[in-house]
Amino acid sequence: MLYQRDVYGQTLLELGRRHKEIVVLDADLSASTRTCLFAREFPDRFFNFGVAEQNMMATSAGLASCGKTVFVSTFAIFATGRAWDQVRNTVCYSDSNVKIVATHAGITVGPDGSSHQALEDIALMRAIANMNIIVPCDGPETRDAILAAYENKGPFYIRLGRPKVATIENKKPFKFGKAYVLTEGNDVAIIACGIMVAEAEKAVKSLQAKGIKVRLINMHTIKPLDTEIVIKAAQETRGIVVCEEHSVIGGLASAVDEVVAENSPTKVIRIGIKHRFGQSGEPRELMQEYNLTAQDIEAAVLKIFQSS
Repeated sequence: MLYQRDVYGQTLLELGRRHKEIVVLDADLSASTRTCLFAREFPDRFFNFGVAEQNMMATSAGLASCGKTVFVSTFAIFATGRAWDQVRNTVCYSDSNVKIVATHAGITVGPDGSSHQALEDIALMRAIANMNIIVPCDGPETRDAILAAYENKGPFYIRLGRPKVATIENKKPFKFGKAYVLTEGNDVAIIACGIMVAEAEKAVKSLQAKGIKVRLINMHTIKPLDTEIVIKAAQETRGIVVCEEHSVIGGLASAVDEVVAENSPTKVIRIGIKHRFGQSGEPRELMQEYNLTAQDIEAAVLKIFQSS
């Protein structure tokens, strides 16, 4: 079990030691986002903007225009909601080399409640031209995502959570923009991202015991979406279950729906936050309350399997 933000802080520090053009910006949350590790070693390349996220995003584009590679961090709700105008008009319109690495995303922020639970952030970022989006499933993939963002020019949004997450075994090598299959099967496909990959793995094991062969796909890159793997899943299985710790509107499910509708229509069931705000509670309690558990995923797969 690892904190994705711990991995982010360590990876950022390693990159900073090798690449002097990297600068890091934070909005008074560096202890939580773990950019404090970079700040301690490179105080002349770290800028704390206080509670001024909009100013921070605008400044990041200015620094990028001077040849800097800029990593910007705060909680997801502030990075995407409060500063959306600056992300759109200053960072993305200019195709700036800015990497927004947001932590504390999704319902598993837990006790902080609705005001801090970003359930719409992927939708907000996906709608902006030039923006790339990665939602890593665990600690090691977080490292891969940060390195990919550094190696590829342009704006990135990387979505990390608050709690520790299990490490997914038997992952394939990370390639930006290319999803991969974790388990093979042609009965039903599951497409998941972030912490929902681990929940989907639990569902797959239970379904395998029932004789149902499920194709589990880790869709770590939301934009650009791997349309080829989605179309193949639509054509070769009875239907698709999409799992995300995000609103069912505008995120991974919507991206999959768009590809399927245009290329190979099939039944799609969405496991995500359905037309609700978050609320205060322990992460596991909230996963159960919002029907994001392995049991909910299994029930969705069975619905497709039994109706075909």
